[in-house]
Amino acid sequence: MELWSLWYWAVTQLRSAFSHQRTYLWALLSLAAMSLRTDLNGVSSLMRALGLKSLSYYGFLRFFHSKGVNLGKLSECWTRLAFKLFQPVMTGNYIFLLIDGLKVAKEGHKMPGVKCLHQESNNNSKAEYIMGHSIQCLALLAKSIGGCMAAVPLIAQIHEGLVWSNRDQRTLNDKAVSLVRNVQQISRKALMIIADAYYCNATFIRGLLGCECQLITRVRNNAVAYYPAEQPPQRKRGRPKKYGEKVLLQSLFDQPELFTASPSRIYREDGQVELRYYVINLLWEPLKSMMRFVLVDHPSRGQSIFTTSDLTLDPIVVLEAYGYRQKIELSFKQAIHVIGTYGYHFWMKGMDSIKRFSGDQYLHRKSQDYRDAVHRKMQAYATYILMGCITQGLLLHLCLNHGATVWRKFGSWLRTMKVNAAPSEWVAANALRSTLPDFLSGSSDQHAFKKFLLESMDPELGQVLRLAG
Repeated sequence: MELWSLWYWAVTQLRSAFSHQRTYLWALLSLAAMSLRTDLNGVSSLMRALGLKSLSYYGFLRFFHSKGVNLGKLSECWTRLAFKLFQPVMTGNYIFLLIDGLKVAKEGHKMPGVKCLHQESNNNSKAEYIMGHSIQCLALLAKSIGGCMAAVPLIAQIHEGLVWSNRDQRTLNDKAVSLVRNVQQISRKALMIIADAYYCNATFIRGLLGCECQLITRVRNNAVAYYPAEQPPQRKRGRPKKYGEKVLLQSLFDQPELFTASPSRIYREDGQVELRYYVINLLWEPLKSMMRFVLVDHPSRGQSIFTTSDLTLDPIVVLEAYGYRQKIELSFKQAIHVIGTYGYHFWMKGMDSIKRFSGDQYLHRKSQDYRDAVHRKMQAYATYILMGCITQGLLLHLCLNHGATVWRKFGSWLRTMKVNAAPSEWVAANALRSTLPDFLSGSSDQHAFKKFLLESMDPELGQVLRLAG
């Protein structure tokens, strides 16, 4: 019952995002079902997770399409709650956030936003081109008392596939900056963004600097930079020279005397491996300003070049911070295979069928009714994704902040149970599943969530109802 009490208290902090009490109760039911389900087949799996009546299926559909869900307010409430629940990983005054993109395969011929996407991956199991949704996600890097870290998803949005106006020239990087700006305005914190090489461009970095955020990322091995130009003692006519000698960053690895040896603390190497690094501040032409570059020669991982917009940041901190980027990749795997955050299947009946390998869907010449229908369907996708992010965040709250209780209530077996480490979301979901009957039997009959849940359950299908009775 203790775990469900913690879960329920956290969810009550989101109440202001729903205009009606019944909409809020459906949100509770959705979050509970997402936390408990064992299969990930869309809304049908939510029904099976709690053994609900058949009419509840249409209740879920109405909820995800409902105008009673204020997505902006819900995202704001969840971001505030996440900063309250978790202990963020920091360097100085900066809180670490992770950003990355995700491409989710969707085969529906009548799903708005679905387009042909190219996947750059060394994994042979992934097709080079897929039809699907392109999503960008922003996550908070949090840690437990014992030092275990995880990426807590704050917001994920579909950023490709639809063109509402031919005057909209925003790129994916512009939309990624808007995600960071929203979180920064809500949290009022100084943020350090960790991203992969895709986000190493002037548009994204300039947008971050505009909202007083910093970036740590990797640059490509063919990157170049410039020494600042030496200014003559007496100024001549014309604009002063800004760029000095050109530097191919990869060529600096040919000067081993520049590098400093240091024990590696990334990727759990705990100082058992020695790496060599060199740090230098140079002018980067795309940004037209100084950047700090950190060149690393790792004995097994090879040579890499990292950069940060903070010119005073310790190079060791840069290396450790970029090592944390793998946490958002793990968060994606949990979201896909455990939570089912991206397992929605909402089709638009009146939509023009899309063809395979087609691109963006242009809507600026469509009727207003058609555009409204697309808006409604995209809101359903956004609501489903955000509810999945919140579900994963609630499970991580139990894992990082109440790990001992989760292991105690797990009630099952694993071949490698590391009870001294923070459990995974799957373990927390199993602990919630095994303690739901105790929560229902121990709660008051006037408890709003219990009352609504028991009313929605099918007595013939709801095993939890029989156990709690």
